[in-house]
Amino acid sequence: MPQPLKTKIQHILINRTDAIGDVVLTLPMAAYIKEMLPGAAVSFLGRTYTQPVINTCAAVDLFINYDEIKKLSQTEQINYLKEKKIDIIIHVFPNKHVAQIARAAGIKLRIGTTNRVFHWFTCNKLVKLSRKKSDLHEAQLNLILLKPLGLASVPSLQDIIEHISFESRALLPPDLAGKLSGDKFNLIIHPKSHGSGMEWGLDNYAELIDTLPSDIFNIIITGSDKEKILLTDWITTLPGTVVDMTGKFSLPQLISFISQADGLIASGTGPLHIAAMAGINTLGLFPSVRPIHPGRWAPLGKKAEFMESGTVDIKPISAEIINEQIKLWKK
Repeated sequence: MPQPLKTKIQHILINRTDAIGDVVLTLPMAAYIKEMLPGAAVSFLGRTYTQPVINTCAAVDLFINYDEIKKLSQTEQINYLKEKKIDIIIHVFPNKHVAQIARAAGIKLRIGTTNRVFHWFTCNKLVKLSRKKSDLHEAQLNLILLKPLGLASVPSLQDIIEHISFESRALLPPDLAGKLSGDKFNLIIHPKSHGSGMEWGLDNYAELIDTLPSDIFNIIITGSDKEKILLTDWITTLPGTVVDMTGKFSLPQLISFISQADGLIASGTGPLHIAAMAGINTLGLFPSVRPIHPGRWAPLGKKAEFMESGTVDIKPISAEIINEQIKLWKK
């Protein structure tokens, strides 16, 4: 466990301006900071489209929108950060522009990694960290950046899970909430990944769906607007009881919908990590290929699990194997 620091530090900014899954696996950092710096405010610098995800973390006090900052002049950007009176910035995601304006704004402690040349000129505390060569999970790698604040050792994955502080804040309109069954197991299948993961394949998902009794399972297909175009023809081949919800949700609504479902199956993509964070039954399907293997990107949650294919020792993922896992969820 981290030890609280005896300091007057009042405001810490976490910088992670990339994708949803990356952001989800960074959010536990806010809870660790709260333990280490009792009473300090924790802000999170992210993008417009990740704000709904960041807003689910009870340990984050303020979302700062990087897309809005970029619209300002350089002087205005620097003054904006000065006005926030930030004592520490932690560059979880290396971003040269953010690093430069943080330095110009006079933020006292600027933490970055040694493997970005621009950090040597913009940060005053460097942490040796190589993600590509490490066997640690992404969430553990993120927390290594807290060592300058007193984190003595890398927490276990179980300890990180205990530091997830999820709360869904969006209300579902009746037409969306009505797609969840009150007497069946609501299973979300999110087959696409926007290229962020190696996908299991639509034929495999179709085979799995055929094995799940419609009187027991309410199967719901989700996907973005772009994914809806890719999935429309495939969905017409599925049983008529399958609920097509592709392109139907805003991100806040999707988060709320996922949190109220019973289970979700997907490859390594944002909704997988959202489901795990929300505490529902979650199954991630991963290849045994670095750097997208589950050792690095497995979903973290109290009911989250993964299956891996492509090695001699591990059986290829099949509909039958997944079906056995779902039966355990039902017990």
